[in-house]
Amino acid sequence: MFKNIAADVLGLSDIGKIIAPEDFDKTDVDDYVFTEDNEKIYAVIKSRSDEYCFTNTAFIHLDGLLAISKKRTLKRYPYRHYTLSDIYIETAGTVDLDAELKFSTGGTPLSIDIDKRQIEKLKDIYKALYAISEECLEIKCRMETLKYTHHAVCNMFALREMSDQIILELPEVVTQTATQVEQHYNQRQKDILNYDFSDIFEKYLDWETRKEIA
Repeated sequence: MFKNIAADVLGLSDIGKIIAPEDFDKTDVDDYVFTEDNEKIYAVIKSRSDEYCFTNTAFIHLDGLLAISKKRTLKRYPYRHYTLSDIYIETAGTVDLDAELKFSTGGTPLSIDIDKRQIEKLKDIYKALYAISEECLEIKCRMETLKYTHHAVCNMFALREMSDQIILELPEVVTQTATQVEQHYNQRQKDILNYDFSDIFEKYLDWETRKEIA
């Protein structure tokens, strides 16, 4: 126990390892992935007390708090609601055993220590997270454009200011236009609000093929 306490004080206890894809099912966090809804793990970093999991739809942190405690807290951060930002890597110095992956999710800062021998895989994770961050900003921009355009079209026809009864009495072409405007908006919104980032992870984390996990 005293060794664990000393390790916590010195910051030596929680150097994480990037887990090989074939071992994802051996992690505890695997039990909390919504595989029933096509959620898939793409990266797991495991330390003695914590597990950090990146899926196609969310970041999941199984927080061990301290190495001397067996209590763990599960925290889920869907990319849809918790935007990734401030992503960077702090590389290891000459005597350091670890490098650090730092980022914020929904404004909450996180820092993960990772074995410096896995720096190449850490770079892959960094690229994927940065690309997801940029895509989330692009989604927000596309939605703002869609809302502006939809508002302008609705104002042009003044459809939203009319009662349902009045709309029903309008010529069929106008009624069809109103329906088409709403259908188009709903479909475009569905297409834009796609927070499944499988393609990004598969682009940067092709580990199943490369088999280079240290």
